[in-house]
Amino acid sequence: MKDPMRLIDRFCYKHPNFGIPNLMRYLTIANVVFWILGTANSVLLSYLSFDAALILKGQVWRLFTFMLYPPSTGMLAFLVFYFYYWMGSTLEQVWGTPQFNIYILIGWALTVIYGMLAYLLGGYRIRINAQYLYLSMFFSYAALFPDQQVLLFFFIPIKIKWLALIDAAYFVLAVLSSPFPANLAPIVAVLNFFLFFGSALLRYLPRKPSSSTVNFRKASRKIRQEDRSRLYRHKCAVCGRTDTEYPGLEFRYCSRCAGYHCFCIDHINNHIHFTE
Repeated sequence: MKDPMRLIDRFCYKHPNFGIPNLMRYLTIANVVFWILGTANSVLLSYLSFDAALILKGQVWRLFTFMLYPPSTGMLAFLVFYFYYWMGSTLEQVWGTPQFNIYILIGWALTVIYGMLAYLLGGYRIRINAQYLYLSMFFSYAALFPDQQVLLFFFIPIKIKWLALIDAAYFVLAVLSSPFPANLAPIVAVLNFFLFFGSALLRYLPRKPSSSTVNFRKASRKIRQEDRSRLYRHKCAVCGRTDTEYPGLEFRYCSRCAGYHCFCIDHINNHIHFTE
């Protein structure tokens, strides 16, 4: 079975103009606008959230407007807005517009499917917003920049990876404390992260050592044969694209990875570093 990320990477390479540039900017502006309108009239916000029963009655705009539901009606919301925009715009700069749009699009689709199935199969009317989807972006950001430092509460220096653990604890708490099936919303939200980084994370799982004896002469002969038969000089360690298959694609080697690992230009700054 092919890695889903390889399919996404190929699509993005073939369709470089796919998606909406600066998508997170528009989503953040819309959140701010509805925060202002909701502050003036809180009833308005009730028309934004996802509600499968009302959608089936004709309120189809709820399929999309739940993405614009502000995270809070208090002043703390502006800090959250900035947080969303900062993460989203950075991910788009690293991934490119097509891949970031696909990330948001898949997250939106999974959330809609989850909400509709909960109602159609179990009769649960779950009011959903995009809070967990936006928070799940932080896991992707932390996977790319684990050692970057930020100022918590504007004066406490802390690395991104520790904030990601706090974020993970919040997700776990939401799963354990919310009633079924609302407690599945955080799980659905992080499926995007595992889709984009799952293959890279598998490298860090402990593997059972093989009990068989290695025939080093046979293994070295096989490697030499593969080297002679391969038709490329560079191959991306993430998506598997080669300079033969994509002659116009640029390849580089990562100085932060342990060993000698090659990456295409799309993944030189978008991969989990090899540690051994």
